[in-house]
Amino acid sequence: MGGNRDLIICRCEEVSEEEILEAYESGADTVDAVKRRTRAGMGLCQGRTCLRLVSQILAKKKGEAMGDQIPPSFRPPVRPIKLGWLE
Repeated sequence: MGGNRDLIICRCEEVSEEEILEAYESGADTVDAVKRRTRAGMGLCQGRTCLRLVSQILAKKKGEAMGDQIPPSFRPPVRPIKLGWLE
């Protein structure tokens, strides 16, 4: 993350670094807010691949440490499951 704004951060939803930065500039200053505006983290992997990268981008933009970021919320199921398992 540095300079290549076309870099795909969320592969599942095809969200680029530029889209994340635009969401931040328009007021999305938490991982959940970026997730709502861009769908980063809502794909098949449920953010296991990209939400850490989103958090890194936000921490850098805000001048904060990664540990200072509000963690994203997760709703069950955290991993994809077959609908028949819910019966």
